[in-house]
Amino acid sequence: MVDVLGLDIGGANTKVAYIQTEKDKIKNVEVIVEYFPVWKNPDNLVLVLQKLVDVLGDRFDAVGVTMTAELSDVYSTKREGVEHILGCVKKVFPNNFLYVLNTNARLVSFEEACVVPLEVAAANWMATGWLISQYFENCVIIDVGSTSTSIIPVINGKVTAQGKTDLDKLICGELVYTGSLRTNLATIVQTVPIKGTVATVSSELFALSGDVHLILNNIQELQYNSETADGKASTKKNALTRLARLICADTEMLTDKELTTMAQYIYEKQIQQIATGLNQVYQYTKKTATTKVPVIIAGLGKNFLAKKAAEQINADLIMDLDELFHTKVTLAVPAVGVALMVAKQIEVEKHDS
Repeated sequence: MVDVLGLDIGGANTKVAYIQTEKDKIKNVEVIVEYFPVWKNPDNLVLVLQKLVDVLGDRFDAVGVTMTAELSDVYSTKREGVEHILGCVKKVFPNNFLYVLNTNARLVSFEEACVVPLEVAAANWMATGWLISQYFENCVIIDVGSTSTSIIPVINGKVTAQGKTDLDKLICGELVYTGSLRTNLATIVQTVPIKGTVATVSSELFALSGDVHLILNNIQELQYNSETADGKASTKKNALTRLARLICADTEMLTDKELTTMAQYIYEKQIQQIATGLNQVYQYTKKTATTKVPVIIAGLGKNFLAKKAAEQINADLIMDLDELFHTKVTLAVPAVGVALMVAKQIEVEKHDS
């Protein structure tokens, strides 16, 4: 039996997965997702990690790490971000074996990761792709989180992403910077229909995608667990107020019905936004794959964004990751993926010794 802790350290959410494996099979899994905006106080990452370890205990053989928080503007460069994040991890796990995932699907030592920080920056998509590739020969994975959407092709059991860095992925459609909760609505639409005409939107941070999805019942209040644009509670009433500000209005000027119609319009545009990237990746995957290519949906937005985008591009088949794993796993797939990678490597090392 192998016990591993997997960490996926994001800019807004830190996700931890504890897994037990036996002969490459997951026997037990526990997942915790902690909202932690790293840009507010990056040094508090140590406290967050320690809190999570206190909940899960210290009964593990090794720790696997992947991250995206290095992109946060609290760091001047990605190099600085990676070094700080790894330093925080080392403080919490000074005596554990640490493995860090790079964008070539290799687990490297803590020391090597510090030498080549750009190779481990924003590698969490590889953990997701690798995990699903253990179950599907050909597929495209679409993981819609709170902030962004990762689209990952798998061909012949291998992750075949064209991009390795976030920049490359934005170019080739494998990263769409729109998500279920934290996306500024002004990045989804520039105009909205209202009162029989069209209004341009303000570019202020007045409302977020979480407001739209709360108004439309795509999410519940408890699922809107990140900060709102105005700092007020994540209630539907407050969401309507925030949405009205997008066009410099308020709820005395616009009815709930008008605002709900506006929310539906923005929602459809966000689906199109994701579908554009998904179609780009899906088409080049289908050209190479020799079988039908299912789209595997995951993340908080799997049902109301990923699935809708896959339907829009007429995917061969749409499969929910819940069909393979429990729901809690699908909310922290990279953490589970890097944990399983480490567990497999440990089993190989034990066998070889």
